[in-house]
Amino acid sequence: MHASELETTEYGGASDNRMNSSAQPDLSIRLEQVGHRFGTRKVFSGIDLEVAAGQVCTVTGPNGSGKSTLLRIVAGLLAPSEGTVSVKANGQVRSADARRDFLGYVSPDLTLYKELSAAENLQFFGRLRGITLTRDDLIERLTQVGLRGRGRDLVGTYSSGMRQRLKYAFALLANPPILLLDEPTANLDVSGIAIVETIVAAQKSRAGGGLTIIATNEPRELEWGDMTVRVDAEA
Repeated sequence: MHASELETTEYGGASDNRMNSSAQPDLSIRLEQVGHRFGTRKVFSGIDLEVAAGQVCTVTGPNGSGKSTLLRIVAGLLAPSEGTVSVKANGQVRSADARRDFLGYVSPDLTLYKELSAAENLQFFGRLRGITLTRDDLIERLTQVGLRGRGRDLVGTYSSGMRQRLKYAFALLANPPILLLDEPTANLDVSGIAIVETIVAAQKSRAGGGLTIIATNEPRELEWGDMTVRVDAEA
C-alpha cells in the first residue's frame, strides 16, 4: 500500500492514542493527504496524520520510503507536492517560515561547523534564531546532553556520537514545544540513548504541552510512540 497506515498501539496497558493529561488544544500538527515527488518519482502519497500536545508519533518504513522527507515537510523546509500541512502553536496556524520558531529539529542533514567550538556553534545558531546565550545558558545546554566541560573543544575533534549530542543541545536552545527527530539515537552509546529517551519523555509531559515526531526503524525508538505511521515507498 502506497498511502500511510496509522496505527495506535498499546504500551503499559494504556491506550497510546489518548492525549497526555497536560495536552493543550492550541498545539497540534495535522497532515491531510500529503504526498511528495522528486521530479517524476513519487516518494509517498496519501499521508493523513494528527498529533496533539502530549503525544509522540513515530514514522517508520523501508529505506527510501520518505521518512526524512516527511519530517522536512512538517518542519517547513520542503513544500509537499500534494496535500496540506497545518501546524498550530499558541492557538494559531503557523506558516512554513513561522513554524520554525516553535520546533527543534535533529537530523543527519544538520551541519555543525567543525572549525568552531561547541559553544561557538550554539552561540552562532542561537543568534540566527534571535537567541542570546549566556555562559550559564551554554553550560546548562551542554550539561543536558552530557557534554559539560567540552564546550571549548572544536567540533572537528568530536566523535560522531558527541556531534549527535550537540545537535540536541542546538534543538533544545529555545525550549521548543515541537521536536522533530530523524534517526534520533544514531551514533549514540548507551548513556546517549538514555539522554534522548529522557528528552522525549520530558517533551511529552512538559508544562503547557509538547509533541514529538520521530522517524526511525529502531524497535526501541518505536516503543516511545503513542502512534505509528508506516510509510511505504511508491513502486
